[in-house]
Amino acid sequence: MADILYTYKNQVYANITNLCDCRCRFCIRSHEDGVGDAKTLWYKVDPTLEEIIAAMDDFDFTGYTELVYCGYGEPTCALDNMIASAKYAKEKYGVTIRVNTNGLGNLYHGKDIVPILAEVVDCVSISLNAPTKEEYMDVTRPKFENAFEGMLDFAVKCKGKIPQVKMTVVDVLSQEDIEASRKLAESLGVDLRVRKFA
Repeated sequence: MADILYTYKNQVYANITNLCDCRCRFCIRSHEDGVGDAKTLWYKVDPTLEEIIAAMDDFDFTGYTELVYCGYGEPTCALDNMIASAKYAKEKYGVTIRVNTNGLGNLYHGKDIVPILAEVVDCVSISLNAPTKEEYMDVTRPKFENAFEGMLDFAVKCKGKIPQVKMTVVDVLSQEDIEASRKLAESLGVDLRVRKFA
């Protein structure tokens, strides 16, 4: 079975699903089987809540203060398992919860999931990927025609309900696109973080 919890650069990550509603051109899934100390992050079948909790109980959280939901899928596609396991980890191990997301959870579930996230999530990091709809659709290749608008709306809904909200782009973008992305994020009242590719 794939690694449910793995560490990378002094952080612990939860890989709870391989489901994703995007096919990003730069996604590490198309280049590597694993990240950090994970041998593989690919599942034949996604883990159950019981398996996720068992993995948490087997993991030594000493020295870790944050659990990041980020693996080889979009964590909000496994919303129930994510929320339940995050509550468990927060209560039992005292970690804060971050979700790295494509921001399409509301479109995927057909409802506003932000109030559900706000019950347990301390930080959401939303993949902006590009400053315009045209570029975003080309690089992200999402299942939804209105994905760009939906992702921006999700960021706005998170603001004020979740303590920390940030958007991210990868440093393969031109400086001009990075600055345009920063302006777009700031227009929504959200910070932008530039991530290193790989």
